[in-house]
Amino acid sequence: MRGAVAADHYVASVAGKSMLEQGGNAVDAAVAASFTLAVVRPESCGIGGGGFMVIHLPDDPTHGYVHTAINYRETAYVDGDYFERTGKSSTIGGAAVAVPGTVSGLLYALEHYGTLDRATVLAPAMDAAKNGFHPDENYRQASDGLIARFNKNPEMKTKFPLMWNHFLQSGNTPDMVQRGDLITNDSMLRAFELIAEKGREGFTKGELGIAIVNAIQNAGGEMTLGDLEGYEVLEYEPLEREINGHTFYTMPPPSSGGVTMLETLMILEALNYDFDNHAINNGESSHQLIEALKHAFADRSNYLADPEFIDLPIDDLLDISVIEERAQMITSQVHDPKYYGTPNLIPNDHGTSHISVIDPWGGAVACTETVNLEFGSLVGVNDFGFVLNNEMDDFTTQRGKPNAFGLIQSDRNLPSPGKRPLSSMSPTIVVDENGEVFAISGASGGPRIITGTMHSLLNAMAGKSAWESMNAPRFHHQWLPNTLFVEPELMGIMTERSGQGNWNTIQQTNRAGNVQIIIRDPDGKGWQSASDRRKGGQPAGID
Repeated sequence: MRGAVAADHYVASVAGKSMLEQGGNAVDAAVAASFTLAVVRPESCGIGGGGFMVIHLPDDPTHGYVHTAINYRETAYVDGDYFERTGKSSTIGGAAVAVPGTVSGLLYALEHYGTLDRATVLAPAMDAAKNGFHPDENYRQASDGLIARFNKNPEMKTKFPLMWNHFLQSGNTPDMVQRGDLITNDSMLRAFELIAEKGREGFTKGELGIAIVNAIQNAGGEMTLGDLEGYEVLEYEPLEREINGHTFYTMPPPSSGGVTMLETLMILEALNYDFDNHAINNGESSHQLIEALKHAFADRSNYLADPEFIDLPIDDLLDISVIEERAQMITSQVHDPKYYGTPNLIPNDHGTSHISVIDPWGGAVACTETVNLEFGSLVGVNDFGFVLNNEMDDFTTQRGKPNAFGLIQSDRNLPSPGKRPLSSMSPTIVVDENGEVFAISGASGGPRIITGTMHSLLNAMAGKSAWESMNAPRFHHQWLPNTLFVEPELMGIMTERSGQGNWNTIQQTNRAGNVQIIIRDPDGKGWQSASDRRKGGQPAGID
């Protein structure tokens, strides 16, 4: 293939592919795929959420060389004591909604680095909204759990009417949304038409902006139209490190994924890890990887936050001497959680979706977006057919207590107006020793995004195909809780080792991240692409 798009829904992959067929570049394809995911993956992402995009265009016909990272993560509008003071929920209802950034970010990327117009890149999403899509198994499972929750709490049916009547089909089929149902969304089509016509202001002002703010305030939030209009997209240099002869370009904070993944991989390299023969069913290799993850996730918890508000010790965390110290702490034993991480770097002041794209000019985009938990806050913008995020839960909303993903985070991640919550999203582009794109990867799944993305790239560096890299079983450890989460295929061997004292607690999980990956074909036949079987996506490419 000369170009490929790997999204976690085939309709979105085809949307991106159609941009490449019309002569568009990787940015055009990523933006089209993202807007389409808003229709077909409302449980995971959408125009009510936010995200990150890493762009590497080595020789774009329109823009030449481009190497950048775009931050359109949602922002807070409340102070650090808000949730403790008010007792409001950070996961459900209007107070859980952070100021959405997806539309602003996608249009910023398109305007600065794309080649096609808004109407063209929005056309596939508009078509999907008008003509509908058939829910797949991932959608069915997400809706099944919510239908049971709505039936147990009937007041939710009137409190969140868009969720119940539209996305959950009123629970009429029976007690679940069925695969094969056709879900159309003429209301979201109206939103796309306003965005196509008016750009960012079509979302933040006028009837759509007012509808968003009213939906939030009616559900108990306090966001204003000024908060929505004042949202700003930020642009950074990608975080860059060379590991095992490959250069990794990934997202800097407030994404924690890049720092955490790079710290883990650098610790492995300091341990002389055998990257060429990476195999997680190997006892020593898996032990080294798990222990490195504990160090990196401990540092994630203690140090990372929004760099626009907090000074972050990134250079110290990734300094080779500090990395070597962490590597020397890894022995054949496991330790108490207090053993892990890097001490004394600062004074004591204290649902998601991914798209990977490659275009015919070698341009690459890795884009990860989210509404946080499945269907976000459940708050619907009723007249425009979409739900809003519950990204406030990614802040530290209750000091010393874990969020919905079990992550305990420091006061450095407390909310503040304009501040962006710490994220696990890990869009990553890897370049080989010749400066050519080797792989593009990212994932969904909360903190398991980091380990899922890393597992896929370790497999790719070990010579596995895109399908093998994505399909191989995985495990996940995030320091706290002190539990090793293992996919079923590895449960037997990991349980045996756990019994030998290698790990404290082991628990089976069906998904350790949901990866979308593209890898350069080693035989010079273009590109290999794969979407994760765990979520049911499917890639699309051009010959």
